[in-house]
Amino acid sequence: MKYTESLKKNYEFRIVYNKGTSIANRFLVMYRLKNGKDINRLGISVSKKVGNSVIRNRITRLIKESYRLQENKIKRGWDIVIIARVPSKDLDYKEIYKSLTHLLKRSGVYD
Repeated sequence: MKYTESLKKNYEFRIVYNKGTSIANRFLVMYRLKNGKDINRLGISVSKKVGNSVIRNRITRLIKESYRLQENKIKRGWDIVIIARVPSKDLDYKEIYKSLTHLLKRSGVYD
């Protein structure tokens, strides 16, 4: 991804959870927080409640690809954490894409 790095450390996720604002729909929850940089940082979290490792990795890949395709339309300077809810395990790519787009537009991060 061109303008995005990954959030990897637990403390980075906790900062976004504690200080950021959240927006949710049926399938995904999104936390966002201004980071004061010229890039975005993306973190994806999929709980073991959602399914086994194959399902969790599939959902992570779908979310990451949906984000990548919209990256040039997203404002820069945000830390974003996306959490997959349990019903998301049955979704295909189009539904994940639509759900993520909905959250990005509602949050004001989308141009």
